[in-house]
Amino acid sequence: QVVESCVAAAGYSVGEFAALVFAGALGFAEALYAVKVRAEAMQKASEAVPSGMLSVIGRREANYKFACLEARKHCESLGIENPICEISNYLFPDSRVIAGHLQALEFLQENARKYYFTRTKMLPVSGAFHTRLMEPAVEPLAEVLKSIEIQKPLVCVYSNVDGKKYMHSKHIQKLLVKQVVSPVMWEQTMHSVYERKQGTEFPYTYEVGPGKQLGAVLKKCNLKAWKQYNHVDALEDEEAADT
Repeated sequence: QVVESCVAAAGYSVGEFAALVFAGALGFAEALYAVKVRAEAMQKASEAVPSGMLSVIGRREANYKFACLEARKHCESLGIENPICEISNYLFPDSRVIAGHLQALEFLQENARKYYFTRTKMLPVSGAFHTRLMEPAVEPLAEVLKSIEIQKPLVCVYSNVDGKKYMHSKHIQKLLVKQVVSPVMWEQTMHSVYERKQGTEFPYTYEVGPGKQLGAVLKKCNLKAWKQYNHVDALEDEEAADT
């Protein structure tokens, strides 16, 4: 009943492929192949430069872009050409993930107080995903998406790139490629999905898969929408079926 009455879908980073499969825009097997090509290309790009991702929670006065600028200047002083340090994920108000050269991220951790960061944590990933350091992965993904049939989604799917609805198949093809080197606008997506007139009821929201991270983010972005949130862990059903 939930699936049949669903009005919108969204997926975080690689989860966007799952959202598009759910919405009938991509076939499951083709999407899986595209994800494989994307993952391998991103891993290869990661190995080229020592880079990473830093989760940051800041105070109201935190200026993330200025902090990134100063971190890039620090890298230049170390002799790094064209250093990269930029926001790669907008999670919820006062929370960002910053990605780029490792030296830039170390600089931000050391100077956290100066930039009004209350908490910083390196993420256990191999590279600076959703930044320009992923440019080598763009072409392989673009090629594979050209060979895949993409339909118009049966329900609205919101893009990570701009937080807006996908309009047609060419739009999907273009933005899935752009997503690799663009920040994930998840906070903006949450505002787009749950924008409602005063007094309108919020829909039920289901997070499918392991963990409840997106539910935790939704709670920070829109408490009223979160009150209708449910988590569905696919593994629980499989375990129940096995016993």
